Amino acid sequence: MQTKINTAEEAFRYWKKTPIAERIAHIQNLKNTLHEHREQHATLITQEMGKPITQSLAEVDKCGVLCDYYCENAITLLQTKHIPTDEGHENFVTYEPLGVLLGVMPWNFPFWQVFRFAIPSIIAGNVVMVKHASNVPQSAESIEALFVESGFPIGIYQNLHISSDKVAEVIAHPQIKAVSLTGSEAAGSAVASQAGKYLKKSLLELGGSNAFIVCEDANLDKAVAVAVNARMQNTGQSCIAAKRFLIHETVFDVFAEKLKQALSHLKTGDPMDPETQIGSLARLDLAEDLEKQVNKSIEMGAKVLLGGKRNGAFYEPTILTNITTEMPVFKEETFGPVAALISFETLEEAISISNQSEFGLGVCIFTEDVASLRNHISEFNEGAVFINEMVKSDPRLPFGGIKKSGYGRELAEEGIKEFVNIKTVVIRKS
Repeated sequence: MQTKINTAEEAFRYWKKTPIAERIAHIQNLKNTLHEHREQHATLITQEMGKPITQSLAEVDKCGVLCDYYCENAITLLQTKHIPTDEGHENFVTYEPLGVLLGVMPWNFPFWQVFRFAIPSIIAGNVVMVKHASNVPQSAESIEALFVESGFPIGIYQNLHISSDKVAEVIAHPQIKAVSLTGSEAAGSAVASQAGKYLKKSLLELGGSNAFIVCEDANLDKAVAVAVNARMQNTGQSCIAAKRFLIHETVFDVFAEKLKQALSHLKTGDPMDPETQIGSLARLDLAEDLEKQVNKSIEMGAKVLLGGKRNGAFYEPTILTNITTEMPVFKEETFGPVAALISFETLEEAISISNQSEFGLGVCIFTEDVASLRNHISEFNEGAVFINEMVKSDPRLPFGGIKKSGYGRELAEEGIKEFVNIKTVVIRKS
C-alpha cells in the first residue's frame, strides 16, 4: 500500500502542473477507449453483480457522457474568477487540486460511481486511489486497465487492493488529502469519523428512501410508467430509487392496480438476455435482508398486492399496501424490487409523510398543477426535487443528499470543485 501511495504522490507532483487542456485530452482518450470496449465492460458488470445487460450498457454509455461533459466544460468551470472590491486592489480566486484522493466505491453501479468521482477529480489536477467493492473485483481491475490503455501516466488512477478494515489506515496516511465514499450509512459514519479525526475533507453519498408522490390530478399512466423504472431499475438496487409510494386516496386503487399490471409483465431471467428487465440481487444475503424487511412489515399489518417471495438471490417484484410509518419497508432503505404504497389526503400530509424519513436524497411528485407545487419545493427536506420525472443523476446537475443520505455534491460545477483548494488572492496595487 505504501508503494502505491508513494507512486500517487509522485504522479501528483507532475499532474498538478499539467495544463488542463492536456488533462482533458487524456480523458477524451479514456472515453474513446471505453467506447471501444463497451460490450466487454457491460458484460463484466452483468456477470459480477447481475444487472440486466441493457442496463449495464446504459451505465457504460453514461460514463462516456460524463467524460464529454467535463471535457467540454472543465476549463470554464475551473477558470480563475476575478472579483472587484476596493479600488487599487486586484482580487481573484483560483481552484487548485488537493492531492491524492481516496475513493471508496460500491458494487451497484461499479463503473458509473467510480467515474463520477474520478473524472472531475482528475481533470481538476488530483490523482485518485480507489478501494472498490469486494464483489466486483474484475470491474475494479478493468477500470484501472482502462486508464493505462488510454495513455494516462502511472499513478494518476490506481486500484487499491485492500479489505474494508484497512480503509481507516489509508485515510490516516498523511499523503491522503481527502476521501469520497458511496455506500452504506455504517460505512459513511466510519469514514467520516476517521476523516474528521485527521481533519480531512470527506464526501458521503449514502442510502436513500425516496418518496414517489402521486397527486389527485396526476396523469396516472405516465406516473405508472415512470414508477416502474424508478423502483425496478437495477432490480431496485439503487440509492435514488423510489421506495415509498405516496398516492392520493382518490386515485390509490387505480394507481395500485395499474402498477400491479405493469410489474406483472416485467421479464425476468438470464441477465445476459437483452429482453430481461429484472434479475437476481447481487448477493444472496441482500435478498435475505430484503425478505426479512418485507416479512416483518407483513407481521405488522402490511398486505401483499404482488410478489413477496424469494428464490435464492432472486426476489419477486413486490407491492405492499396498508403501510404504516413504523414498518421496516418505510423506516429503512429497501435495496431491491419492493414498492411500499401509502395513501394521503392532502399535499401537506404527503409532504409530512415524505419528510418522516431519516434519509434525504430525493423526492419526485406527479401533478398537473406544477405552478402550485412550485410554492412547496422548499418544504421537502431533500437534496433533489423532481416534478413529473424520476430522481436520477445527470452530469450537468449537482447530485447529493442531506440527513443520513450524506453530504457534499458530485457532478456539475459543484462536483469538480469538491476536491480543490478554493484560494483567495488579494493584491494591493502601489
